[in-house]
Amino acid sequence: MIFDTPALGEEDHRALSHVERLQTELATLVRAPRRWFGTLRRLTLARAVQGSNSIEGYHASLDDVAAAVEGEHVLDADRETELALSGYRDAMTYVLQLSQDDDVRIDESLVRALHFMMLRHDLPKNPGRWRPGPIWVRREADEQVVYEGPPVEMVPGLMAELVESMASDDHPVMVRAAMAHLNLAMIHPFSDGNGRMARCLQTLVLARERIVAPVFSSIEEYLGANTDAYYAVLAEVGHGVWDPGRDATSWVRFCITGHYRQARTLLRRVEEAENLWDACTLLAVRNGVPLRSIGPMSDAARGFRIRNATYRAVVRASDGEEITEQTASRDLKSLVDAALFDPVGEKRARVYTAGSELRSAWADIRSRRATREIDDPFAPEFQAFDPAPQRLAP
Repeated sequence: MIFDTPALGEEDHRALSHVERLQTELATLVRAPRRWFGTLRRLTLARAVQGSNSIEGYHASLDDVAAAVEGEHVLDADRETELALSGYRDAMTYVLQLSQDDDVRIDESLVRALHFMMLRHDLPKNPGRWRPGPIWVRREADEQVVYEGPPVEMVPGLMAELVESMASDDHPVMVRAAMAHLNLAMIHPFSDGNGRMARCLQTLVLARERIVAPVFSSIEEYLGANTDAYYAVLAEVGHGVWDPGRDATSWVRFCITGHYRQARTLLRRVEEAENLWDACTLLAVRNGVPLRSIGPMSDAARGFRIRNATYRAVVRASDGEEITEQTASRDLKSLVDAALFDPVGEKRARVYTAGSELRSAWADIRSRRATREIDDPFAPEFQAFDPAPQRLAP
């Protein structure tokens, strides 16, 4: 027996409807062909990878994570973190590919394969295999045991039940994905990487539904930004030991709230991406730099460090254009000559940051962010609240 999906009440359905409205608007915006979509997609994936790994203590700057997503070496993160990021990138990339297939079925072999991708760099942690013995989760601060997984002999049967439940569940996809996450986390079937695997599985269930472009389905960024609350609700539901009879309502509502807040964040980013792209286009034309520089200019304006390899990756993501290292070097020189980029470091260690005009353009866009007083879709006053975000002035 695994955790059952709790009965959904009127409040739950109302909150889900608010999230669905936001996701419908988001889907409309990201499906339209826009040049800034590639860079936004790239950074959204990077934020998901960053969020999920930060929960496990692998901390890296967003530009380092974006580099890892592109298969480039990181600037600051240590080797262990780089390997963890690369493994999770491979698993997430596979998830996003699978989500495009109509007949994909989640089974135990797929779950184990994704786990192997994540941890293949650390063979003592048994990547791709169910754990060989008992497992305990310890609180990092004081090493106290806070959760004990079910006996090892139960793991194969529980995982078979979990994947079967995903095929037969007719609840809304956000609820199904939340319960898949919860059950895998509570079964704790692996020696390590259970949290990352649970979050990846949740994203796969969401992405298969294709409500929005798959990379925009995840709430892993939100979970990474709210780690304490995430751990608290899992501890409340888990209650220290495998007990699938416990009520999972608080967990489901936590995830619905995460979807609501993440969708709002993504809608704001879409708006700001378009405004920033327009601002960078004006600066590129005014200064006579190649128009393919607009994507890298947008990233730099947001605070990312740009390398030659980064420049080429962003041009590829935004324009679909493959350029040589020499072409990128010429473009970067023209951006420095126009004072749009500031060079930092020497030779192959050189990176580029935004010049004053780019920083000012981004600061102006950020200053016009709309604020919302209500960010809880379960708040009593939310029933009459219109969740559609206020549009920024062009």
